[in-house]
Parts: sequence; structure tokens; C-alpha cells
Amino acid sequence: MSELTPPAANRSEHLTPPPEYSKEEKRHRIFSIMAASSGNLVEWFDFYVYAFAALYFAPVFFPKADPTVQLLNTAGVFAAGFLMRPVGGWLFGVIADRYGRKTSMLISVCMMCAGSLVIACLPTYATIGALAPFLLLVCRLFQGLSVGGEYGTTATYMSEVALRGRRGFFSSFQYVTLIGGQLLAVLLIVILEAFLSEAEMRAWGWRIPFVVGAIAAVVALLLRRTLHETQSESARNNKEAGSMSTLFQHHKAAFFTVLGYTAGGSLIFYTFTTYMQKYLVNTVHLPIKTASYVMTGALFLFMCMQPLFGALSDRIGRRNNMLLFSGLGALATVPILSTLHYVSSPLIAFLLIVLALAIVSFYTSISGIVKAEMFPPEIRALGVGLSYAVGNAIFGGSAEYVALGMKSLGHESAFYWYVTAMMAIAFVVSLRLPRQATYLQHDH
Repeated sequence: MSELTPPAANRSEHLTPPPEYSKEEKRHRIFSIMAASSGNLVEWFDFYVYAFAALYFAPVFFPKADPTVQLLNTAGVFAAGFLMRPVGGWLFGVIADRYGRKTSMLISVCMMCAGSLVIACLPTYATIGALAPFLLLVCRLFQGLSVGGEYGTTATYMSEVALRGRRGFFSSFQYVTLIGGQLLAVLLIVILEAFLSEAEMRAWGWRIPFVVGAIAAVVALLLRRTLHETQSESARNNKEAGSMSTLFQHHKAAFFTVLGYTAGGSLIFYTFTTYMQKYLVNTVHLPIKTASYVMTGALFLFMCMQPLFGALSDRIGRRNNMLLFSGLGALATVPILSTLHYVSSPLIAFLLIVLALAIVSFYTSISGIVKAEMFPPEIRALGVGLSYAVGNAIFGGSAEYVALGMKSLGHESAFYWYVTAMMAIAFVVSLRLPRQATYLQHDH
């Protein structure tokens, strides 16, 4: 029997009649999804606001450089935050599997709040010299640790609390709030741009989003305190709970399968979201404000797509969603990015980005559930969090850095082919996904 395929009794939930839930049980589960999602939204708002505000604060932390090098430096710090994700995925995965999903989610949102508050108060290079970018790096490492644990635990919690038979739909709200965090980040920048001059944004306006994020994290913390625990006491007390040896001895193939398609999924996701704003300014040569408007509209539609594509996976299966994502991504990436390079119309740019994000939605809508279904409950948070964090850190976190680096070398189109190659790998890996098996079948 394949290591990826659980026992035959665990058949796909769409082949098993979903259980009858009472109205109270439905309300309770839906509220739990909303409460967990609220913290997820705040975590990702705090993490992404760095990327969108970088156009303004890059000169105050890295003043002695041309614009591309400044962005390269801030992208390097952004990538460094990603490098802490595997540590966070491991640490919070162990906490979630041994002490409960709720405990892990409360700790992670507190850490993100602290990181944002410190960034908001950081002195600039002009005030404390090289210590300024160093402290910025420390804050991003701290936030990277937090968000590395956030993804795996939230994906696990939402997959466990979702209504059986509609898990794809409800689990998609993890990315609704993840994208919503990005959207609110760029929307806040757009609002600030409308009321502040560019000089004011560069001087102090960029600090405001980090203050907002810290305050919102406190609200999310209060909501998460109301959550009930989805992991049973017996699973928490299992000697294999959160065990790295169990993960790699008995579920190694599942781990590397998730790692394989996460690498391509993370790379293309960050290419068409956080990096795309810089691409529109630095390569397409759209004004900063216009690029912000384009990305605001594109991210809003992207967010709205998630439940639709999640519901689709409940009908056609996670494996088919993943094959469509990786196959279409491999075929369309080079044409879309090459065409974007030469467009002058913001509307055409917007439509091309939306097309790319629609393809990405086949993956993002089920990103959490397709991973959670690969691991049993005693190592689920660890398996999901660590495999995602490693792939995301190496390929997602480096997306901007690699793209800007290739541009500085005069070979920007090589980045397009790099993304395409990773999509092709994701397609091959997705072929290994089980057609019907799921470890979540007996969780309710």
C-alpha cells in the first residue's frame, strides 16, 4: 500500500453521505471558522504590509543605493522572514499537536502583534545608522517565526472544524482571509496615498499600517480565546504527537509530496501578488498609485474566487484541482508575464493579473485542506506546517529577490521560465496525490 494512501476504509468524503448537523452545531462550527480566520487575516495583514509599504520606507533604511537595489535589499529582508518559517512550522506544529490548536494560534497572533508594533517605532538609518536595517531584519525574523506557525495550525484547525462534505468550501476561507490581509494592506496604502503626499509617506506615513496591524491583532486575540479545541485529548497525549521521527518514518512520502507542490504554489502565488506591485512599477513603469489601484482590484477578485474554487474541489476532488492549477500554470505563466512586460494600459494589466490569479485559485482555495488530508491528527499540524513552511521559505520567500536579481542582471525573462519549471514539477508531484483517500474522514 502506498505511503500516501490511508486505509481503504478512509474513502473520500464526497463518496460518504455527510453527517446531519444540528443548527446549533452548524452555527458553532461556522463561528469557529470565522474566529480562526480573523486571526489569520491579521497575521497576514501584518506580514504583507511590509511588502506594500517597502516602496516608501526602503530609502530610509537603505539610503545609499539606486531604487532597484533598495528594493532588492528590502526584498532580502522580506525573504529572511520566510527563512524563519520552517522553524515556526516545526515549533508551532509541535505545540499544536501536543498542547492543542487553540494554544498555538493564540501564541502566534501575540508574536505578530509585537513584531508589527516594534517596526512601527523603529528609528531610521539617519538616526542610528546600520543598526536600523539590522533591527528591521530582527523584527521580520520574529514575524516570520510567528507566521510560519500560523499557516499550519490554522489550516489544521479549519479543516478539522469544517462541515464534512463541504470542507473544500469552508477551508477556502483560510485563503479568503490570507488574501484579505494582503488586500487590506494594499487598500490601507491606497487610502494613505490619497491623504498624504509622497514625501509624507516616505517620512512617516509608512508607519501607520504597522500600528493598525498591532491594534487589530489584539482584537483577533480576543476572538481566538473563544475557540474550542478540535484535537482530542487522546491525540494530544499520544506518544507520537508532534513527533518528527514519526513524521519522517511513516509519512515521509506525504511530507515530500506536500513540499513539492507547495514550492510551485508558493512561488507563483507571490509572483502574482506581492511581487506584482513592484513589477508593475519597476518593469511595466506604471505610477505607484496606479499599480496600487490595479493590485487592489485584482486581489479583491482573487479573494472572492476562493470559495467558488473550494466548492469546486468538493465536487471534482482535490487532485483534479491541483492538476488543473499546475498544468494551466505551466502553460500560461510565460505568456502572461511576457505580455504584461509590454502593456501600457492599466486595464489590460489588471485583466492579465486576474487571469493568472484565477489559475492560482485552483491551489490556494484548497491549500490547507489538501495538506491536512495527508496526515493523521497526532502529527497533522506538524506535517502541514513544516512541509508548507520549508517549500514556502525556499521558493515563495525568495520570489521577489530572485525576480529583482535577474532583472538587475538584465535577464528578467529567465524568471518567467523559472516559475514555469516549478509549475511543471508541481504537476508531476500532483499526479502522486491519492484519488480518494483522506485522513480527515473519521475526525468528526
